[in-house]
Amino acid sequence: MISIILAGGKGTRLWPLSREYFSKQFLDFGFGKSLFQMTVERCLEFSGLNDIFVVTNEKYKFIVLNQLEELGYNFKEENILLEPESKNTLPAIYYAIKDLNNDEIVGVFPSDHIIKGDLKEYIEKAKKIANNYIVIFGVKPNKPHTGYGYIKPGEKLEVGYKVDEFKEKPNIEKAKEYLKKGYLWNSGMFLFKKDVFVEEVKNHCKEVYEAFLLDDIKEAYKTVPDISIDYGVIEKSKKVAVIPLEIKWNDLGSFDALYDEFSKDKNGNVILGDNIILDSKNNLSINKKLIALIDINDLIVVDTRDALLICKKGSSQKVKEVVKKLKEINDERAIIHKKVFRPWGYYKVLEEGERFKIKRITVLPGKRLSYQMHYHRSEHWIVVKGTAKVVIEGKEYLIRAGESIFVKSGLKHRLENPGKIPLEVIEIQVGEYLEEDDIVRFDDDYNRL
Repeated sequence: MISIILAGGKGTRLWPLSREYFSKQFLDFGFGKSLFQMTVERCLEFSGLNDIFVVTNEKYKFIVLNQLEELGYNFKEENILLEPESKNTLPAIYYAIKDLNNDEIVGVFPSDHIIKGDLKEYIEKAKKIANNYIVIFGVKPNKPHTGYGYIKPGEKLEVGYKVDEFKEKPNIEKAKEYLKKGYLWNSGMFLFKKDVFVEEVKNHCKEVYEAFLLDDIKEAYKTVPDISIDYGVIEKSKKVAVIPLEIKWNDLGSFDALYDEFSKDKNGNVILGDNIILDSKNNLSINKKLIALIDINDLIVVDTRDALLICKKGSSQKVKEVVKKLKEINDERAIIHKKVFRPWGYYKVLEEGERFKIKRITVLPGKRLSYQMHYHRSEHWIVVKGTAKVVIEGKEYLIRAGESIFVKSGLKHRLENPGKIPLEVIEIQVGEYLEEDDIVRFDDDYNRL
């Protein structure tokens, strides 16, 4: 079986934890592994490693590779499919399956779900009807929820049911009504036989079918519509079935969903971080610094190095509007953290001001930055852990913990970790322009411009 993992989402409703350049699927939320890593391991229960394909974008490519490497998997780079631009779920799925054999069984899995239970059992059930149906996995609701679409099961099949009707995200009264009538949540997970799916796309969303007749993916994405699999195919097709899932499922689509996932203290609080709680109930608090809550009920408090979110529980679906407003004013806090991931590791901005910036750089074992030059800034590197191999204008230096080296502006240079442990370096930048686009690369292991 082929498994398609959709890993290109931006996770705006979990801002400020999730940012455009490091989205929620790559966060671990204290689970020990990221949501993406857990999805990969789940898919390995019914697909071989070479039968797993990840659909994402250029800015997540090396995050995907690094997280797979952390799991110890030698993942084929050609199985990472990079979308030239985001055009929603239907183009992403069609891109992934277009070159597969017609008789392949394909499962589609978002990368940001938490599933506890034997999903493989339901996959095997779905295979029994995949010759005739696109199968959706429907979740049995445990409460009325306004953040999910709903599915009305119809005629009983060999396994599962034909889908009778789809309902958009409802208000609370409608959600209660759907719960009483036995409707299911739409999980966004699918299973189908390739030729069945292609035929339904051809019948109901011909623009997608025709766009991918082009061999050039960039050209295909210029013409393909921005459309979800639900709107493009599922809600129009008569060949859709649903299998109810009787296992724990959570798509972590909001902070309210995150609150539901964790155990609570005796007062219903979920505390992830350093907190003092006095006479406060039913709160979610996530933070790096000490937070004291006094006489506070039903709030979500999320604190990061550069942003603080406070909202009422039940209102966290609106967080994406904050991100929208930040983008309207070109505020970089909508898209990047103070901690920024790169193919070779990551850096954290510790402090910045006029004409200076201080970073803590972590280079993974065996990795190196590009051979590069800056026009407008000099850099002073102080090694705090490990041993750095530094190249300046072709001359090599080994810099050990406690030692430092200075790189003048205009000189070609490279930082490398030749050791077996992560290399940690404090970088002090000084100059009239300190942004990331003042980098001229002469050689790069990751083919960046």
